[in-house]
Amino acid sequence: MCTAISYGKNKRLFGRNLDLEGSFGEGVIVAPRNLKLPFRCEGTSETHYAMIGMGIVQDGMPLYFDAINEYGLGMAGLNFPKNAVYFPKREGKRNVAPFEIIPFVLAGCKTVEEARALLEGINLVDIPFSEKLPLTPLHWQISDMVGSIVVEQTSEGLRIYDNPTGTLTNNPPFPMQLNRLSDYMSLTPEEPKARVFGGAASNYSRGMGSIGLPGDFASAGRFVRACFVRETLVTGSQPMDEICGFFHILESVAVPRGCMCLREGVYEETVYSSCCDLEEGVYYYTTYTNPAIHAVKMRSTDLEGTMPVFYPLQKQLEIAFDN
Repeated sequence: MCTAISYGKNKRLFGRNLDLEGSFGEGVIVAPRNLKLPFRCEGTSETHYAMIGMGIVQDGMPLYFDAINEYGLGMAGLNFPKNAVYFPKREGKRNVAPFEIIPFVLAGCKTVEEARALLEGINLVDIPFSEKLPLTPLHWQISDMVGSIVVEQTSEGLRIYDNPTGTLTNNPPFPMQLNRLSDYMSLTPEEPKARVFGGAASNYSRGMGSIGLPGDFASAGRFVRACFVRETLVTGSQPMDEICGFFHILESVAVPRGCMCLREGVYEETVYSSCCDLEEGVYYYTTYTNPAIHAVKMRSTDLEGTMPVFYPLQKQLEIAFDN
């Protein structure tokens, strides 16, 4: 289960929570412009836009969970079980495996509209990376400095949706997620006034305008909650204020270990939270065991290189003592 968000007024930020029952040994990966990207059906990209994101490296190939490129285009894959459908290779289409769709799009697209044009000719093929890394059912959010889209391939084919909320969770399909917001039109960050009950009702607490906001960890509930917090969040005027606010949005839908039991002794948790500065190319992150914010600057690496640069996650708890 995951949540992806695009947000920002002064900065344009993009990131996500990755909610899983374990880690893959992921880290922050910079893919320089001259790293060869061998795609299963579409040849090898010899040169491309530089990118930075979270994932693992297998056989020299970055397998990104989420990433941005040097032009400020971001993309994140979220679990989409029982809905995602991948097809055999199709003539007349650009056939791309799901595990390589993020680098495929970010390699050559600068904007959401360029990504949309590319994706309209793509077929997501049922080719796993390997026997040990089978296909994962996914859908994706793509964001730039201006807006966001959602990409889903179901039994009906590949669909691209405009995303005015800048938010995506897992299931149901995105049109149903968006429609569910209509059930919460009465939510407000302001103090509500009684409209009925003849004056017998009054506010006994602050925050009563948000009564009814879903507090569960199911993806549909997290979508509504993330949209509400994102829409109502107020940040300061300092450069880092929006980054701090972004992590607060993600915290509002984070999953503590133990609240979601998958089977005996196995629990889902928010493995990491990320926030990418689309203009500066900086990847900020926190982990479940270390809430201190760490960052990797894409432009501080050699972007003309030929090898991926891997930064292990800083998971050790850090406490700043004041005395």
